[in-house]
Amino acid sequence: MILRAAKRRRLPHWLSSLTEIDALLLFLIVGLTSLGGLMIRSTELLEGSVDWWQHWVFGSIGLAIALVLARWRYENLMQWHWITYLITNLSLIAVIIIGVAANGAQSWINIGGFNIQPSEFAKVGLIITLAALLHQKEATTIPVVLRVFGVTAVPWVLIMLQPDLGTGLVFGAITLGMLYWANMPLGWLILIISPLVSAILANVLPMGWIIWAVMMGIVAWLTMPLRFISTIGAIAANLAAGKLSGLLWGLLKDYQKDRLTLFLEPEKNPLGGGYQLIQSRIAIGSGELWGRGLHQGTQTQLNFIPEQHTDFIFSAVGEEFGFIGSICVLLAFWLICFRLIIIACEAKENFGSLLAIGMLSMVAFQVIVNISMTVGLAPITGIPLPWLSYGRSALLTNFIGLGLVESVANYRPKKRF
Repeated sequence: MILRAAKRRRLPHWLSSLTEIDALLLFLIVGLTSLGGLMIRSTELLEGSVDWWQHWVFGSIGLAIALVLARWRYENLMQWHWITYLITNLSLIAVIIIGVAANGAQSWINIGGFNIQPSEFAKVGLIITLAALLHQKEATTIPVVLRVFGVTAVPWVLIMLQPDLGTGLVFGAITLGMLYWANMPLGWLILIISPLVSAILANVLPMGWIIWAVMMGIVAWLTMPLRFISTIGAIAANLAAGKLSGLLWGLLKDYQKDRLTLFLEPEKNPLGGGYQLIQSRIAIGSGELWGRGLHQGTQTQLNFIPEQHTDFIFSAVGEEFGFIGSICVLLAFWLICFRLIIIACEAKENFGSLLAIGMLSMVAFQVIVNISMTVGLAPITGIPLPWLSYGRSALLTNFIGLGLVESVANYRPKKRF
């Protein structure tokens, strides 16, 4: 302990205040950001685009912000969480009024020649707000859970008006993950998700839908207050979800249906909605075990995959670094999630723990959905791959989240030796 203290005194003040941060977490994220720049450059090599070095520049800015936040005591956010929530919603309203439309969504605000996407920063705003609310009262009662959903609903509706389905789904993942960590019973979590399962089963396996609805009634009986009313309500909600799904499906246009189902059989429209997914799978498969090498991927270099530098960056990793490179990226994300759980468990109070779990929910959901849609296991939703995909607002948001989590790690109870 004496030697450790002496070493600290020899370090610069700004560095000595960061000795307790999670170095592995920081190293992994810096590594992924560096790899992201390389992959973005590879996808745009023939075009001479500058997106790759912008990715590194904004990554460096994000890293500086993260280190500053790591020194700052995160507990101060508790008294400002309603201000954070207000700013989050005002920024989303501003998008609707003065936003710039691109790719079918009005999600950006142009400031000084740069397009800023408030919905990305809203993810961190929601995490801070929910962490403060659940720090005050755990999610063990229905009123607390309803309050959390009410708080989430306002920015969620504003985001869906843009419309931005991908970010809306991320909001759902953040909310459910933080509720579960705040001791909401597992049965309640299953009941919340159950109508979505019913909507799918009703159109795929009708008998399974009926059985599922009955099972949800049993879950409600075992876990909810007012057992009889809750059981009837759970069964009715799942039956209604199945019926409504059929009606809503009939209201969708053909291209909207294709976007939701083409991932199952993209060959049905190989030159239209299925083209991007087909080319992505070809790219990943052609990488085989060790990959074709940096800047050697034919699908990547010849721009067969539209917008590959954003949502489909993982296909470039698969083609140029192969199965081994893809596994290394997945392992890096697994370690990031593991470190976030460790930080959540070691936090000195619930607020810090919930901040880490909110970040975990955001990152894990985006990684799972993005890679799944890249290999054809999920519909294309426009969710970027954290720290790898090009997107300045998304990159800065992820580094801000990293800074808050590193602050939780930096000020956790010190271990005694």
